[in-house]
Amino acid sequence: MELAQLIEDCRHERRSAQKALYGHFARPFFGLCRRYLKNESEAEEVLQNGFVNIFAALPRFEYISEAATVGWMKRVLVNECLQHLRRSTSFLQVGLEEAAEVPGGEDPLEGLEAAELLRTILQLPTGYRTVFNLYVLEQYSHKEIAALLGISEGTSKSQLSKARALLQQLITQAYPGHGLRKTR
Repeated sequence: MELAQLIEDCRHERRSAQKALYGHFARPFFGLCRRYLKNESEAEEVLQNGFVNIFAALPRFEYISEAATVGWMKRVLVNECLQHLRRSTSFLQVGLEEAAEVPGGEDPLEGLEAAELLRTILQLPTGYRTVFNLYVLEQYSHKEIAALLGISEGTSKSQLSKARALLQQLITQAYPGHGLRKTR
C-alpha cells in the first residue's frame, strides 16, 4: 500500500492501517531509538510512545511526500528519545575535560561494521552519544542541537569533538589495528 493512502487510513483510525504503518517502520525506527538509549526495553517503550504521538498528530499532519513524511516521523521519534533522556538522566554527565584528546589521523569509523559501531556508540556517555547522534546521524545543526538540549552551540560543538575523540579511543582499544584496516 502506498504511504499516502496508509497515512490517510491511519487518520481515520483504521487499526489495520496503523498496524501496517507500525509494521513497516518499527524496525528502522527501533534502530534509531536504540542509538540514543542503551537499554533495549527503554528503546521499545520510546518507540511505542513515539508511534502513539505519530498517530495522535496525524489528523493535523499534511502529507507532502513520502520523504517528508518519513522525516517527520523520525523527528517525532528523536524528540521522544530526547524527552525520555531528559526525564531519566542529565545530558552532560561527563565534564568536557574528562575525555582524552586523541590525535587526528585516519577516520576510525572507516570500515567498521554497523553492529560494531552501534556497540561503541552505546558506550559513550549520554551527552556525547546524544550530540553525536543528532549531528552525525540525524544531521541537525549545532544551533538546532543547542535548542533541543538547552545547551550552548559551543557546548554542542565541544561535546561532538569529545564524542569523536572518545569513539576513536574506544575503537582503537576494542579493535586493535582497526585504523590500519582499509575497505574498498
